[in-house]
Amino acid sequence: MLNIYNTLTKTKEAFKPLDGNKVRMYVCGMTVYDYCHLGHGRSMVAFDLVTRWLRKSGYELTYVRNITDIDDKIINRANENGESFDALTARMIDAMHEDERRLSILKPDLEPRATDHIPGMHAMIQTLIDKGYAYAPGNGDVYYRVGKFVGYGKLSRKKIEDLRIGARIEVDEAKQDPLDFVLWKGVKPGEPYWDSPWGPGRPGWHIECSVMSTCCLGESFDIHGGGSDLEFPHHENEIAQSEAATGKQYANAWMHCGMIRINGEKMSKSLNNFFTIRDVLDKYHPEVVRYLLVASHYRSAINYSEDSLRDSKGALERFYHALRGLPRVAAKGGDEFVERFSAAMNDDFGTPEACAVLFDLVREINRLRESDPEAAAGLAGRLRELGDVLGVLQLDADDFLRAGAEGKVDAAEVEALIQARLQARADKNWAESDRIRDQITAMGVVLEDSKGATTWRLAD
Repeated sequence: MLNIYNTLTKTKEAFKPLDGNKVRMYVCGMTVYDYCHLGHGRSMVAFDLVTRWLRKSGYELTYVRNITDIDDKIINRANENGESFDALTARMIDAMHEDERRLSILKPDLEPRATDHIPGMHAMIQTLIDKGYAYAPGNGDVYYRVGKFVGYGKLSRKKIEDLRIGARIEVDEAKQDPLDFVLWKGVKPGEPYWDSPWGPGRPGWHIECSVMSTCCLGESFDIHGGGSDLEFPHHENEIAQSEAATGKQYANAWMHCGMIRINGEKMSKSLNNFFTIRDVLDKYHPEVVRYLLVASHYRSAINYSEDSLRDSKGALERFYHALRGLPRVAAKGGDEFVERFSAAMNDDFGTPEACAVLFDLVREINRLRESDPEAAAGLAGRLRELGDVLGVLQLDADDFLRAGAEGKVDAAEVEALIQARLQARADKNWAESDRIRDQITAMGVVLEDSKGATTWRLAD
């Protein structure tokens, strides 16, 4: 039985889809004005992990992750670059998809873009106006009336009276209450716009997700996800809009992943303390970065550092060393490891415990490697099978262990020296064998001798 921590109820709950075995999940995606940073990668990988486990568990999942392709940041960046907003977003979407491929992130089933759902936004806004939850002050804007929605604050546990303390209305706003938020923004000079019943303008951020999610998944669905920084106000406002418009519960369960932190602060473009995904991938193997993101529980914060990436690399090297030299065969044996792994994943996607199971499986593979190579190979297949749930361990072991060797060492020269050393050892010329090993070591290469073979990798 899968249990998920529901941010709405602040408890772990047994997961029961609304419609039999079918699961509908919506995750807030990227605002595409710049390259994705590693914090975005955390959310992408976290819900990719959820996707993989739901499907591995036999659920029929429809996974929707939106793209915000119009907002203030996009407009400002496009103006800075001297390009149209849609040219900017097209480039950034292509870059995002490239980052995803490199991190082995599966494509969502649907990837709606805000600008394709403007008519739906008009319809929901009008419904909210008709029901008294929204108002148009006549200046081209439309606002949501927060005080009318009885359940406001139920996700974040914030109280309206506390939020009003210190809240204020900006000079250019026509709000009735400082807490009211914009659903439709009247056009400003030089901005892209769409015609609407309230005049030309563009949507507010919050209404975009309410419309895209309900359009793709229906008025009620199983899981809504995103980063923990979106819990308030974005997700709180989504609930208020959607439930006021439909009269139904919006999402059955809410999942929020932890942030990437640098020196205790959230990684963010506004703080200028971020590393783009491609920056990190230029320095570290994609699987090392992915393992860093999945080895911690999805709800916990990850402290980004060179040490943490080295630890991730070391863990993967242990896994791939266990796989090295064993034939690729179907998974066989190790049922107790599968049971423990499944129990960990069914406990709110407990990847730290799941990874611990993989290390135990590695120890068993290494124990059997010499005495029962057939059994070891079957367990190696099992290791790959479970690793696939985490999105790792699908590469050739030598390819991973030698990653980065190109341009640093001549692989053909290393192989030739290994053969010369093997011949020296066969001739019992130990001095020559040691000399060749020293020569190879000086090249930054580590030799690993095992029964009947010698393999190599780059030194750390």
